Amino acid sequence: MLVTPACPMTWIPQPTQDGSFTFFSPAFNETFHSRQGARSEAFAKFALATDLPRLAQRPSLNLLDVCYGLGYNTAAALETIWQVNPQCQVVLYGLDNDLTVAAAAISPTLIANWSAPVQAALTALANAEPVGLSVPVTGEFQGQSQNKFQGQLLIGDARQTIQQLIRQNFQAQAIFFDPFSPRRCPQLWTVEFFAQVARCLARPGRLATYSRSAAVRSALGLVGLQIGTIPLAAPDPNHPHEWAQGTVASWTETSLTPLSPMELEHLQTRAGIALRDPDLSDGAAAILARQQREQALGDRESTSSWRRRWGLG
Repeated sequence: MLVTPACPMTWIPQPTQDGSFTFFSPAFNETFHSRQGARSEAFAKFALATDLPRLAQRPSLNLLDVCYGLGYNTAAALETIWQVNPQCQVVLYGLDNDLTVAAAAISPTLIANWSAPVQAALTALANAEPVGLSVPVTGEFQGQSQNKFQGQLLIGDARQTIQQLIRQNFQAQAIFFDPFSPRRCPQLWTVEFFAQVARCLARPGRLATYSRSAAVRSALGLVGLQIGTIPLAAPDPNHPHEWAQGTVASWTETSLTPLSPMELEHLQTRAGIALRDPDLSDGAAAILARQQREQALGDRESTSSWRRRWGLG
């Protein structure tokens, strides 16, 4: 099982550069979002990367938020969808292992920069009483007569809770894949877990993640998905060696931004050896050790050599 606090802990808001806030996780020794901007990251790397402005023209959408956390990716998605089509019916499933994060994230300071209907959705999700592993929510917002949002948080190890969605054949047009980094939480970046998540991805549909890791991209490719890059919006003088904001994947789309020659070569280095978890039950140390053994036995180019060749420092 993934680490879950034995008792509720105090989540202290930490500012990011766009004025929004994130939390720091002692269990994973990472913040939940980029320090460059939690809110802007949710829009650029998830809501926009999954093409929600276009998809929102549909009468209804299904969304899957893997590692719901503070709910920012869900919030950015709902803002984007309802700005385009206020009548769009949204069904959301969120996977997480700690409901206290969502509850802390609806404090007035943190939730104020979202619109009223989005605030209502986030609050309903965070305040719902758990029933087993799930937190069902149905809400009516903006005085509309029909329910335009149905949400459910599945609390526990995502490797197990996603089985509930597979059994009911849930198909999402957009999947937001946002665990802690592969080094900190390798359990959720393996070929085997991606294979489970991909079973919930509609055709057509998109999965987006902030990670540009070669191992992550290799894992997505091994389950049969088409891979694209999320290009930088603009060069960042503070991070001149950055080359992408993340990765997007789809079963069928040909309109994804293709990986550059540099990124394709990255997949062939030792870093491109995917993480494995054959029984979907291993701990972080075992998964990382398995990858390291495979890297040591192979004859792939080192990642440091690849970086030097492409002038990445």
